[in-house]
Amino acid sequence: MKATSTPMTQPLREHGRYAYSPIVERPQFNWPGGKRLAFYIALNLEHYAFNEGIAEDLVPGIPAPDVLNNSWRDYGNRVGAWRLHKLFTDLKLPVTLLINSALYDACPQLIEAYRAQGAEIAAHGRTNSEHQGGFDEDTERCLICDVRDAIATHEGARPAGWLSPWIAETPLTPDLLHEAGYQYVMDWCMDDQPVWLHTRSGRILSMPYPQEINDSAAIIGRQIGAEEFADMIVDQFDEMLLQSQEQPLVMSVALHSMIIGQPFRMRHLRRALEYIAAQREKCWFATAGQIASHFTRHAR
Repeated sequence: MKATSTPMTQPLREHGRYAYSPIVERPQFNWPGGKRLAFYIALNLEHYAFNEGIAEDLVPGIPAPDVLNNSWRDYGNRVGAWRLHKLFTDLKLPVTLLINSALYDACPQLIEAYRAQGAEIAAHGRTNSEHQGGFDEDTERCLICDVRDAIATHEGARPAGWLSPWIAETPLTPDLLHEAGYQYVMDWCMDDQPVWLHTRSGRILSMPYPQEINDSAAIIGRQIGAEEFADMIVDQFDEMLLQSQEQPLVMSVALHSMIIGQPFRMRHLRRALEYIAAQREKCWFATAGQIASHFTRHAR
């Protein structure tokens, strides 16, 4: 009888940043006021070089000088972000502002207005015309620290949070963020609760950041209409409010001023956020930094 052999199997490659943890098996805790659902708005304010580097485009394939897409992106900081500022103020919704540090030179009045509103200022790289994917360690460290220091200079304190431009990391990004003093990172989208990531010198908190309830991925990437996107926000809120009876959860909405700041889209966003704001007694409205701080203190 011919002998059979079993092929040698190798374990699948792992990132080593976190272990598997079923959400139904985790310790219970509450958000402030005994709330079970935390809600935050992440507004991306981005600055791009003219016809250089990578870019978010409305219409593909336009030859340089691409006036159409460049000016469309500029609309976000010149108009859309200001309309959103009024909407958030009117609804008394706190905001986490994810900024390219180049905005301090490009449109300082915009950051000043959100600062006066009480927004949290978090880091989103230097510009979205680049990402750090492929950077060597020293180059990436310089980027992360330069952005940190630019925000600290203007805000009087280092940013607690980081979102990589284009969600592009190197294998060392969490290590370098932790070593630069960041408290949380928003690149990883694997959970509805904050999760500790292992780094080579400690740990950094991964904050839930949505890749589906995100106007860039939904409206530009999947060509979903503004009405459907607003319905997605409402459905996400209602379902997560229900699920939070079992475990405390975090819901976020990720927005980009040049996309959702267009009036016809903002009309539908207004409807969704008015619906959520009317139920403020049921959930905790906070910034990403406030959520990260509470989790760090109460849900180790």
